[in-house]
This record gives sequence, structure tokens and C-alpha cells, in this order.
Amino acid sequence: MKLKIMTLSALVVFALALLSVTSTPASPKVPAAAAVPAAATQPAAAPAALPEPHPEIREAIESLRRAKEHLEHAAHDFGGHRVEAIKAIDESLHQLQDCLKYDK
Repeated sequence: MKLKIMTLSALVVFALALLSVTSTPASPKVPAAAAVPAAATQPAAAPAALPEPHPEIREAIESLRRAKEHLEHAAHDFGGHRVEAIKAIDESLHQLQDCLKYDK
């Protein structure tokens, strides 16, 4: 039980570490014509687009799904650790899905 908790914790920390590296892209260079504020180009009645809710959690879910796919197609069993890692990823995905449901 202790091993499962440690494995799950390690995977979540790993996924969050990956997200912190990949979720901070460099700001793209904006041409001068595109630098005009959006309010100046849109009619007053048009509502502003809402940002995606919880992009970090959604990115973590996608990262875990990719990691699970890689593990499922791995050539070795790694002494049973691959199976345990896949189970931990499944549990992590379940927890992250519950996070998104809780917000609604």
C-alpha cells in the first residue's frame, strides 16, 4: 500500500513538473497590425471569449495519457513496475477527472 501511494505521488509530481516546464511558452512575436487591442477591432456587443477552465489539469491529463500509452507499448515489464505505474496513472487520471467534475 505504501509503495502504491509513493508511486502515485511520484507520478503526479512528475506530471506536474512536466507541466510547469511545458506550460510556460515564450511569448510569440506579434506583428504591429495584430498589436491593436481586441476591443478596438470588435463591436461593443461581442462578448469576450472565456478562457479554458483549468488548463493545467487538462494538460496533466493529456501528459498522463501519453505516458500511459508509452508504458503500454513498452518492450519490457521492468519487474512488474510497468504494470504498477499504469495502475498509478489510471488512479491519477481518475482523480484529475474528479477535480474537473467537482468544479462544475
